[in-house]
Amino acid sequence: MTTPPRTAPVPSADAPRRPGVAEPVLGVSGAVGSTPLVRLDRLFPNSGVEILAKLESVNPGGSTKDRPALAMVRDALDSGRLAAGGTVVESSSGNLGVALARVCTSYGVRFVCVVDSRTNATTVATIRALGGEIDLVSEPDPVSGDLLTARLRRVEQLKEEIPGAVNLFQYGNPANPAAHAAGTMREIAEALDHRLDVLMAAVSTTGTIAGCTAYLHEHRMDTRTVAVDAVGSVLFGGTPAPRPLPGLGAGVVTDISRGVSPDRVMRVDGLACVVGARLLARREGILAGASTGGIVHALGTLVRELTPGSHLAFIVHDGGVPYLETVYDDDWVRRTLGADPAAVDAATDALSSSARRG
Repeated sequence: MTTPPRTAPVPSADAPRRPGVAEPVLGVSGAVGSTPLVRLDRLFPNSGVEILAKLESVNPGGSTKDRPALAMVRDALDSGRLAAGGTVVESSSGNLGVALARVCTSYGVRFVCVVDSRTNATTVATIRALGGEIDLVSEPDPVSGDLLTARLRRVEQLKEEIPGAVNLFQYGNPANPAAHAAGTMREIAEALDHRLDVLMAAVSTTGTIAGCTAYLHEHRMDTRTVAVDAVGSVLFGGTPAPRPLPGLGAGVVTDISRGVSPDRVMRVDGLACVVGARLLARREGILAGASTGGIVHALGTLVRELTPGSHLAFIVHDGGVPYLETVYDDDWVRRTLGADPAAVDAATDALSSSARRG
């Protein structure tokens, strides 16, 4: 006779809670947020600055975009703009697409993601695996020469073709920054007793830095904000040019960006993103994406300007697995950015040196 497997009893709602033990959540969306804030003592060890990283890469979808994706879908459902069985059409360079594919699947909503030719193959495969559909834009807008503009134009076409399709419009949806005000920045501030000197975040829609700034103003924190943007992005007065990596910068001035003024904007090129991402991986064991690599590079040039003992936090926007064939691949870096391993090593040494104090 086979003995049935033993199962642990399910605690009742009145059962006492054990301190420090995470309680079960309803569905994977319940696991969004409450990401770790970790001190980094090996990244720039002689900088004289306390450096903390907010690991948004451990969200269920692997990026900070899980927060606005969930907030925007819930807002659309609550307002009646979207119903179960409806369709969401959204432009994404990758991370929001993954997050929306997961959220839409959980709510029984069809999702069509408009991506461009820069989007990582792993990201495209992930969106499809989660039930999303891919609509690929391969040619830039004929007037502006920008791929994002071409994606937005394609979204409008699909809205006309698909009855009742809804575009959440991450570039101007108030639920995007609101998710970061109520979540990302609140979590950082509460973990540090609202004492933080500098916050660094990469920008694309600018939802993250806009939401964080709103929280800082509401709570009268004197934290300085640093927006890390791509060379070639038009945000915050930038000059348009081709950008080799997705997820950092924008080819159009987003609606959200018009309402936020970072204390400082630092622009990084593709090689800087590669150097920063690889340095973070090898010194701290954090495998991050290109935009976070850009933050790390900007940080390495900034820390010597800060008062010794300053507290600085930056956002790890996503994980590095989708970038293994680009940012972390020597052949891709050589072909696309014109830098061989020796040049990357030299740039890494220069960054490390720039961060040393004294």
